[in-house]
Amino acid sequence: MRLTSRSPASRASANACLRWLNRDMPDLDAARDAVSRIVRDAHRAGEVIRGLRALTKKSGPQLSQLDINGAIQEVFVLARSDLQQHGIVLHTDLSADDLPIFGDRVQLQQVLLNLIMNGMEAMSAVTDRPKVLAIISEPVESGGALVAVEDTGTGLDPATAGRIFDPFFTTKSSGMGMGLSICRSIIDAHGGRLWVSPRVPCGTSFRFTVLTAPRVGRSSDQIR
Repeated sequence: MRLTSRSPASRASANACLRWLNRDMPDLDAARDAVSRIVRDAHRAGEVIRGLRALTKKSGPQLSQLDINGAIQEVFVLARSDLQQHGIVLHTDLSADDLPIFGDRVQLQQVLLNLIMNGMEAMSAVTDRPKVLAIISEPVESGGALVAVEDTGTGLDPATAGRIFDPFFTTKSSGMGMGLSICRSIIDAHGGRLWVSPRVPCGTSFRFTVLTAPRVGRSSDQIR
């Protein structure tokens, strides 16, 4: 799982601030806006770290009612610079409106951010088709929402697809093999389910479910 407070978005805002200040006639309003974005990103990074510390202490999620689409859109802000830098087109279809999801906002956002980063890495070597990352939310009949992260990358290796959620298993040369395992633990703690499947005609689709209040703790088998 990728953890850093020195996000590309913060670096971009800092560079923009310097450009505004280094002009012959500094644009203080634009510089102020850039600094405000840096402060906002730093606050979000701190919240992510707080959520992960809770995981390491084996404490449960800090549950509250939240707007899942609003939480997803906040993650877009953090990932936007990386997506642009790698030439990835973001497609969204957020139809899970007005659903009172019950969960830990920071932990769910960390799951989504990790899945987005995985999708970006899966498309890093793609040259023969557009790089598209799709984020989808929709209500589910059992109550709650389904969130999908789909890419047009190289897809799943059938030989290892069944192990990708195992702790310490990784296909990356510099990976620790904990990202997807932690993601699944987070979703399990919310009473939901996280799974993966091939995307047709190419790529991978990660999907997870989260519940409406207050049914956290129910077996994930009941929402499949």
